[in-house]
Amino acid sequence: MVPKVGEVIYIQSYKHDGSLHRTWSSGTVLDVDDEKVVLITYKTWVVESDGRRWFTREPAICFYYFDRWYNVISMIRNKGVYYYCNLASPNVFDGEALKNIDYDLDVKVFPDGKCILLDEDEFLVHQKKMNYPSEIIEIVTEEKDRLMWLAKTKGYPFDDEIIHDYFDKYFSVKEFK
Repeated sequence: MVPKVGEVIYIQSYKHDGSLHRTWSSGTVLDVDDEKVVLITYKTWVVESDGRRWFTREPAICFYYFDRWYNVISMIRNKGVYYYCNLASPNVFDGEALKNIDYDLDVKVFPDGKCILLDEDEFLVHQKKMNYPSEIIEIVTEEKDRLMWLAKTKGYPFDDEIIHDYFDKYFSVKEFK
């Protein structure tokens, strides 16, 4: 089961222990194929595991993969496109929501191409606390390296033109709803 272009879906991210990590109240599907769902979150409520709520103020084109251990959120800002990438399980769409398990590590990519790894300490703590299997630790570490290489070489989807094309598509999808 996959969502349809133009459909507005709910997004849920969990932790390895099954606890809810973060939710997005809506994402409009811009593209879908066998590998991924591309959607936009714009003026969307986000709820954190501690109950904190915040509202996204900028458009973000999000790439959620069915076979990769990461997702990419590209935020369109005045100073350029910023990419925030979560190391997470491949996504599933069950008709209720697009779902994944967050594995702590994050990669942030700035408009100038600078790429930084975040939350290594959290990844180490949660490995022990939530008993991550060694296979998952290995996969997440390998996918982190793959993701950082893609970001540094501007591989898909790290291309501002692609992001702006999807943002333009949002307006035509929105018109036909």
